[in-house]
Amino acid sequence: MTDQPADLLQRWVTTQAGDAAPWVTDQLATLAQGAAERDLHIFLGLAPRKLGKSDLVLSPADRAAADAAHAGWEPQGWSIDGAARVLGLLRFKAQRPFAQVFKDLRRTADAGEMIALYRGLPLYPEPETLDFEVGEGLRSNLKPVFEAIAHRNPFPRDHFDQHRWNHMILKALFVGSDLGPITGLKDRANPELARILVDYAQERWAAGRPVSEELWIPVRPFADAPEIRSRLDRARAEGHLEEALQ
Repeated sequence: MTDQPADLLQRWVTTQAGDAAPWVTDQLATLAQGAAERDLHIFLGLAPRKLGKSDLVLSPADRAAADAAHAGWEPQGWSIDGAARVLGLLRFKAQRPFAQVFKDLRRTADAGEMIALYRGLPLYPEPETLDFEVGEGLRSNLKPVFEAIAHRNPFPRDHFDQHRWNHMILKALFVGSDLGPITGLKDRANPELARILVDYAQERWAAGRPVSEELWIPVRPFADAPEIRSRLDRARAEGHLEEALQ
């Protein structure tokens, strides 16, 4: 039987929590029994002090269990306090729609809290109601907050329409974020994105700037389309392309 994400998180957090494990267990039980939102805020605020901020320790079996619980979920790189915050949200028995709770938390969150909130996106209930809050995260000027959505997070792959997906890929390039860690980068490749990325590459070349080799990952499936092929052939003739599309 496959474990639920919240059960996995609770096992990992309490195992690593040491002397704070009873506190975590008691707090989560309270949150699951209809506690006030104030109690949720207190738990989220105390998590770093009680648990520290070290990386969540995961074995290969743990990572496989995460993917089995939710396809594409990659919690490696999470901190223990960040994992506890997501766990608190999953255990909390809210008296109002989850999106409203999430909205209030995001508005008062510092950068570390926002990173944790957005990393938990694939696990939350009613994902379709989080559209606006996800958009706010994508517009963030803080690269780590943007990457909490874009990197190792299956939520964009599973829920973004093509326009928002393409915009996220382009923004990743503009802010100097790697494309490789984006879940679904190959699966969500599309002709419009390929054209956008070739335009971007041409602008970079015209300005004498390099182009990331990762840019070609979502372009390759459409490299033989006449419009794109002609432009790539010209770029290759001008010495801009070497083996990137081979």
